[in-house]
Amino acid sequence: MTADFSPPANNEPHSPNLFVEPLSYRIHGGDGQAYLGNTPLSQLAAHHGTPLYVLDGATVKAAAHAYQHTLENHYPGEHLVLYAAKANLNIGLAQKIGQLGLGLDVVSGGELYTALQAGFPPEKICFNGNNKSADELLMALHHRIGRITVDNLDELALLHELAASSGRTADDRVPILVRITPGIECHTHDYIQTGQNDSKFGVDLSELPTLVHQLTTEYADTIELKGLHAHIGSQIFERQPYIDSAKLLLNIYANIRKHHADIVLTDLNLGGGMGIAYTKGDDPLPIPATLGFIATIVADYCELIDYPLPRLLVEPGRSLMATAGLTLYTVGSQKTVPNTRHYVAVDGGMGDNIRPALYGAEYHAVVANKASEAHTLSGTHPARIVGKYCESGDVVIPEAKLPANVTRGDILAVFGTGAYNDSMASTYNRVPRPATIWVEGDAIIPLVRRETYDDLLARDIPLK
Repeated sequence: MTADFSPPANNEPHSPNLFVEPLSYRIHGGDGQAYLGNTPLSQLAAHHGTPLYVLDGATVKAAAHAYQHTLENHYPGEHLVLYAAKANLNIGLAQKIGQLGLGLDVVSGGELYTALQAGFPPEKICFNGNNKSADELLMALHHRIGRITVDNLDELALLHELAASSGRTADDRVPILVRITPGIECHTHDYIQTGQNDSKFGVDLSELPTLVHQLTTEYADTIELKGLHAHIGSQIFERQPYIDSAKLLLNIYANIRKHHADIVLTDLNLGGGMGIAYTKGDDPLPIPATLGFIATIVADYCELIDYPLPRLLVEPGRSLMATAGLTLYTVGSQKTVPNTRHYVAVDGGMGDNIRPALYGAEYHAVVANKASEAHTLSGTHPARIVGKYCESGDVVIPEAKLPANVTRGDILAVFGTGAYNDSMASTYNRVPRPATIWVEGDAIIPLVRRETYDDLLARDIPLK
C-alpha cells in the first residue's frame, strides 16, 4: 500500500493542520485495519507496546514545507521558520527538525540542552521564556545562540549583568528580541491566550520607551536589540489578530527609528499559534493561504511606512507537529452504568495526555484493528473513553463513536496528539511514560524508549 503525497492540484503545498488524521493514515480495504505509512497500527502496538506515541514523518515534512514554501513565495525579505520545541522535543526529533532546515524556539534550559546535544546549529536557536534563570542565560551566552528573547525589564538587567561578567563588549554584544504584550486578544481558551494586556508574558507597551532607553545607554555595550516578538496565543482560527499584531509591531519599529536614528530593527517575530483540526467539527485556517496573506501584508506595510524589510520569523509548534501524531492505547475493562453511559477504559490517560483534564481539549479516535467497521455511539448510551489514573477527571474522550463489538485487547488510536502530549506527560500514579516512534513509509524509527519502573526510582533516595 503506497500513499499519494503529491502536491494538491493548485500546486499549493499540503496544509496538514486542516485534517484530523496524519497524511499517511489509511484504512486498508483488504484487512479493514488502520495503517500509518505501510504498517498496520495494531502491528506498531504489538511491537512497541502501548500507550505509544506515533509521529508520521510525511505530515511533519509537509507542514514544514508549507511554512517554508509559503514564505519563500510570498515574502521578499529574509525569513526563518522556528519550530516551537515546547510542543514536542527529543534529541532525534530535534535532529529531524534541523534536517528540514528549520530553526528552533526553546523556552527552558532543558529544551536548549536537548537541542545542543542533538547538534542543532546554535545560531538558529531562539530562547524564549518569562523567567529564565541565570544558569539558563549563561548556557545561552556560552553557546552563542542566535537570539535571546527578553521577556521583561528585570530579565534585561540580569542579562546585562551576566553578559558583562562573561566579557561581552561593544564589539560582541548579545543579540536579543524583546517580547511585548500587544494588547490583542484572540478567540481561544483563556489558558492559551498570551497577547492580552493582563498576561505574565512580555513587556507592556508603556514600558517599552524605558527599555529602549536602557539599551541605548547603560546596556549599550553588552546588548544589541534586533527586533520585537509578539505571540498572541494558540489554537487560533482567525487571521486578523496576526495582521493587527504585525502592523502594531512595525509602527513601533518606525517610531523607534524616528527617535533613535541609529536603531533599525532587523527581525520581526510574529510568534505561532495557528490552529489545527482536533475533531471533524474544527475549521482551522490553511497554512499556505493564511501565512502568505500575512507575509504579503508585512511586506506591503513596510513599503507603506518606508521601513526596510526585516527578517520575518514565525514559530509554529502545534500546527507543525500535532496532526502528525497519534497515540495508541489498548482497550481494557468496560462497564455500563444503567440509563447513563458506557465506559471503555484504556491503558493510558491523563498521564500521557493532560489536555482534556487541563482545559477540556477534544479528540477524535478510532479502533485501529476494526477501523473499517461502523463507529457509532456504543449501544443506547454514550461511550466514554477513560484512562487508568485515579481521578474522575481522567477522561480521554467524553463521548466517542466506537464499533459495537469493541472488546478487551482492541487498539484505540487517538489523533492529534503530536503536540503537548509527550511534552506535558507525567508519571502520576507512578505509571511510566510512553515510547515515541517516527513512521515514514516502511521505516519505523524509535525516538524515545518506554520509561521503566527502574527509571521511576532513579531519583529516589532510600533512607539509611
